[in-house]
Amino acid sequence: MPQSLAKNLIHLVFSTKNREPVLMEPVRSPLCLYASAVLRDLDSHVLVINAWRNHMHILFALSKNHSLARVVMEVKRATSKWIKTQGKHYKGFHWQSGYGAFSIGQSGVDEVTAYIAIQAELHRVKSFEEEFRSFLKRYQVEFDERFVWD
Repeated sequence: MPQSLAKNLIHLVFSTKNREPVLMEPVRSPLCLYASAVLRDLDSHVLVINAWRNHMHILFALSKNHSLARVVMEVKRATSKWIKTQGKHYKGFHWQSGYGAFSIGQSGVDEVTAYIAIQAELHRVKSFEEEFRSFLKRYQVEFDERFVWD
């Protein structure tokens, strides 16, 4: 085959350092736009993105030309640098060192899109920790609770 074709859909989740609830409403939408632009520059098309007080969800098509680790590192690095310019409240901002990345099939796009859209509603009754644990269990990712949080 003379051409390389791929469609790897990734549901990426990562939180602020120590899950601090610092992502206030005025910065969330611009943060999502900025993260989308970073991903676009990495040839990774965003399908849906949303941020809540202490974490982000991004559903995107991973570029066939970049590794997942590199894409995540670049998104977190660039958005961290950007958010630190958004006022003195954000000068010490950091993302957690790790992340969760879950592959989904095309048939799961609508469900994940709807899920990402309802973060405000969801987090009235469920903490980020509970949400993230449920992803790890759903995707059968083995984990040691001692090393999931920083």
